[in-house]
Amino acid sequence: MGLVAAASGAEALTTVGWAGPCDYDNDTPKFSEVVRDWEHRFGARVMAVGFSTLRLSVVTPPVGEHEAPLVAAEHFAFCPDAIRQGGRSHTLAAYAERITGSHPRWDFWWD
Repeated sequence: MGLVAAASGAEALTTVGWAGPCDYDNDTPKFSEVVRDWEHRFGARVMAVGFSTLRLSVVTPPVGEHEAPLVAAEHFAFCPDAIRQGGRSHTLAAYAERITGSHPRWDFWWD
């Protein structure tokens, strides 16, 4: 556990020099910008950060069959392993269904 002097969880990722997705892309500020966008659009908040993991709580996840596939595609661009290695969610359609509606948590990991 730690405290970071930052205005948001997205900003904290860059402030602490988090390198979680370095096996995929080593541009932490780019990942922080995506999280910042999700903070505004979905009420996402950083819950946990690990060596190669990120967990977000989500206040207003995507709803409906039109928005969820678009967000699933964003997640795939952000972290392909979340879909490719996501247990039962090996397709974007299955993943979109999983994040629709009341699913309050998004987990990402980079191998």
